[in-house]
Amino acid sequence: MYLQHFGLGEAPFSLTPNTGFFFGLAPHVEALQVLQTALQTGEGFIKVTGEVGTGKTLICRKLLNDIPKRFHCAYLPNPYLTPDELRWAVALELGLKYSANIDQQQLTTLIQQQLIALSAHGHSIVLVLDEAQALPDESLEALRLFTNLETESRKLLQVVLFAQPELDERLRLNKFRQLRQRISFSYQLRSLTHGETSAYLSHRLQIAGYTGQPLFSLADSKRIAKAARGIPRLINILSHKALLLAFGEGQPVVSPHHVRAAINDTEDAQQILTTKRWWLGAISVASILSIVAWRWFVGVSV
Repeated sequence: MYLQHFGLGEAPFSLTPNTGFFFGLAPHVEALQVLQTALQTGEGFIKVTGEVGTGKTLICRKLLNDIPKRFHCAYLPNPYLTPDELRWAVALELGLKYSANIDQQQLTTLIQQQLIALSAHGHSIVLVLDEAQALPDESLEALRLFTNLETESRKLLQVVLFAQPELDERLRLNKFRQLRQRISFSYQLRSLTHGETSAYLSHRLQIAGYTGQPLFSLADSKRIAKAARGIPRLINILSHKALLLAFGEGQPVVSPHHVRAAINDTEDAQQILTTKRWWLGAISVASILSIVAWRWFVGVSV
């Protein structure tokens, strides 16, 4: 809606993880360095955890895009699978052709043979799971058994887990001690600092094509960082709403009241106003967004 108003070529604060907007923030770069080092050493399990919205899926996609060609990657974006479903999914990702009538033991044998064949051709095989905290207990154990497949000198399969902190809590249980001991490298994503948030906003706007005066002042960037608790997804939501509100008022840059209204209109953001003033902010946002929607509709109709 506001792209033309601010001279943007694309939406700068989309919630879709887009590696084209990847910015070399310290926690994201460190996570990638840990992943790259661990994959080079050929160890079994690698784990990256972080709160919701801290950029795990973006790092996952960046890893898949930039991983050297000698690695053969199998990617499971939704690991809420039973052990049987997990084996079928891994077999499919490895390019196996099989009959639906085979049993699980036969399927496991075929997977092992495929891993050996790929390894013989110089491939290192990596299984990447996003949202790994969703794995049922039985599937976590099945995953551990996959890493038992090895030659005398190396593992046939490496596993990279991207997960919310709930996975760490589960792995502390005694029944997961064998899996826990096989995690050779791990990294926990942290939230962004105020300075990193300001640089993050500027970077995304620049990638989106913005060339004018700063749209967000340092003070407003700090307000957004504090309200979002440094979580990139919330930073994107608040920044997008602030731009919508500035556009709705026909303003060339974002003002503090736009940021405050955006914060108080976002449920998971850290509120900065009293309850009474929060309702006033919410009404203001609703009113301005209705104007934004009308301006957009008229523009499309014309």
